[in-house]
Amino acid sequence: ACSTFSQKSCEECLKNVSCLWCYTNNTCMDYPLRSILPSSSLCSLSNARWGVCWINFEALIIALAVVAGLILVSITVCCCYCCYCRRRSRSRLDEEEEQLARKREERRLQSLQRKHERKLKHDEIRKKYGLLQDSDNPYSRFENE
Repeated sequence: ACSTFSQKSCEECLKNVSCLWCYTNNTCMDYPLRSILPSSSLCSLSNARWGVCWINFEALIIALAVVAGLILVSITVCCCYCCYCRRRSRSRLDEEEEQLARKREERRLQSLQRKHERKLKHDEIRKKYGLLQDSDNPYSRFENE
């Protein structure tokens, strides 16, 4: 079916997706499905057209390879960057967590110290007014005067 478009135009030939146009002898032929690239005996890559007439097969292959390479490089860079950022953020989170734990411990110690000071003050006041029971005999009776 593709050979019927030979000696016509490239655009008419490439309307059918399974056709390949060769500019060396202006022929339209079936695309060789068994091989990925058409052989040079069929048509040289610089003169072969497939899909569109304005770009040759050689340039099409190079362009696709460049695009695929750029995609692979960008994916690799993104993965490396993400791994680096995670490690960096983990270390930063560990530092912040350690700092918070230190501050929490300091607050707890200050609270215990204030609690001890309050207890001493209250004991002094109880002692002053005679409300402090002897630690020797905690069951002694409270006497009013």
